[in-house]
This record gives sequence, C-alpha cells and structure tokens, in this order.
Amino acid sequence: GGLVLFAIFSLVMDVFKIGYYSSFYSCLSAIKIIYPIVQAIFVVVQTYFLWISAKDCVHVHLNVTRCGLMLTLTTNLAVWMSAVTDESVHKAHSKLKKNMTDELYRWLLRGNLSSSAEDCNCNSQICQIFKNGYFWLYPFNIEYSLFASAMVYVMWKNVGRFIDHHSHHIQRLKFRLFRRTFFVGIMLGLITLVSGLGVLILYEVQVNSSTESSKKSQALSMYYIFNIACLGLMSLVCIGGSVIYRFDKRDMDRHKNPTRTLDVALLMGAALGQYAISYYSIVAIVASTPRDAISALNLTYALLMIAQHTFQNIFIIEGLHRQPP
Repeated sequence: GGLVLFAIFSLVMDVFKIGYYSSFYSCLSAIKIIYPIVQAIFVVVQTYFLWISAKDCVHVHLNVTRCGLMLTLTTNLAVWMSAVTDESVHKAHSKLKKNMTDELYRWLLRGNLSSSAEDCNCNSQICQIFKNGYFWLYPFNIEYSLFASAMVYVMWKNVGRFIDHHSHHIQRLKFRLFRRTFFVGIMLGLITLVSGLGVLILYEVQVNSSTESSKKSQALSMYYIFNIACLGLMSLVCIGGSVIYRFDKRDMDRHKNPTRTLDVALLMGAALGQYAISYYSIVAIVASTPRDAISALNLTYALLMIAQHTFQNIFIIEGLHRQPP
C-alpha cells in the first residue's frame, strides 16, 4: 500500500516533468523528455511486479532470479541518487538566483547553458506550475525508490529460502475501535499529526513573510516548544512500552528472518543521520554566543531527539522479536 501511494505521486511528478520539458522542447535534448517517460513506465511495471510477487520465495532459476532482482535494486538506487542530485542542484540554483541579480546569475551559469538558453526560459504560467510541481514531488519519488529497494532486497534474500510453516503461527490482527485503546491511540496520533502540520505551516509563513526579527523568534520558539512537547511524550510512551514488554509472557523469536533483519538495519541506519544532526547542533549551540532562549530550546530539542530515537528504536526492535500471542 505504501509503495502504491509513493508510486502514484512519482507518476504525477513524471507527468509534471514531461509538461515542463515539453514547454521548450525545441532547445532541449530529446533525452530530457524521454527520461521521465521511461521512468514512469519503470514505476508502473515495478509496482505491479512487487504487488504480485513480493511474497514469493523463488526456487527455480535461482541465479537468473538473483541477478534480475539485484539489477532492479541497483536501478532503484541509481534513480534515487539522480533524484537527490537534481533536487540539490535545483535548491542551490534557487538560492543563488535569490541572492543575485538576473544578469549576474545568467553570467555565472552561461558555461552550463546552450547557446539558445534565452529560448529555454520558463516564462509562461503553465510552465511555472509544472516546474514548481515536479520539484515539490521529488521527495515522494525519492521515498518510492528507497521503498522499492527495500522490498526487492527482501525478495533477493528470500530466493531459495525454505520456511517452516509449523513454527510460525499467523496472527490475524482484529481491529476494534473501542477495545484495547486502539481508538484512543489513533485519535491522539491524528491530533498530533494535524497539530504538527499547522505549526509547521505557521512557522514557514511567519519566517518567510515577516521581516521583523521578533516575529521570527516567536515563530521559532513556537516550533521548538511544540516539538519538545511531542518528543517528550513520545519518549515516555516508548519507555512505558519497553517496561510493559518486561511483563510479557511471550517468547523471543530468534529465527532467521530477512525482513526483520532489514527492518532493524534500516531503523538503525536512519537514526544515525538524526544522531549526527543532533550532535552537530549541540556542538554549535555550546560553542556559540550569545546564549539566549532560542539556543536553550534548540539544545533541549537536540537532546530530546537523541533520547527519543534511542528509546523508540529499543521499543521497536524488542517488538519485532516477539512471538505472536
């Protein structure tokens, strides 16, 4: 389901990209238009393939199957690297253009543009919509590539694997709204999500539109206070969940499971990035002067981010190794 969601947004991005490049196709290489078309076909075919075959454990033509899956995996990683590079270059150019005059900006980029660069300017309204649209959708395409890579990797690990159906009992999850606090948890999660989006929108609007430093400081304080409250609550919930596990009578599942192994590796790998950001933030805050209320909030936020990711990872990894009831 998650893969299909990201695939739909990736297809919309490809449509926007085709529309953008088609606006001035006369001065561009044909590969600029062909690439998003081929990528859209690849997304459709791969999503269909994973939807049908994601649970298969192949036992025929093992070498050919492994080769094909690894080729698909590396293709997804290449698409991911291309999307990250394009997005980074676009942000760098946008920042450069914002801080310079149009003449100086064109002069700096003249070496990278064709002789008919003036004909390639995106001046029409529809062209601007396509351009802004597909850059806003880049994160979905990046997530799709990572999502598909993870699923293909699990399929690759499952090639030739035998599963003992007697040692693993399938537990059907029964969804009850008003029993076992499922409904309360969902409502609290939705409220936090909507509140977070509202705070983020207010923060972006006030920081980008206001020229007064006091309003920017107020928006920054609001942003940090909300995140500190959420991180503190999440840390307490994860600690509570880990304590509950200590009273659980279920056995630990020590069997080899490629999906679970990948989940743990991705979980720890993703946390390393946040640990690094928080560490550098702490170093910068401690070394900086003056130390005001914003610095104190930023330091608290960075410390809570490390604590929350640590407690959350412990809780999730323990849950992944629990046998079904």
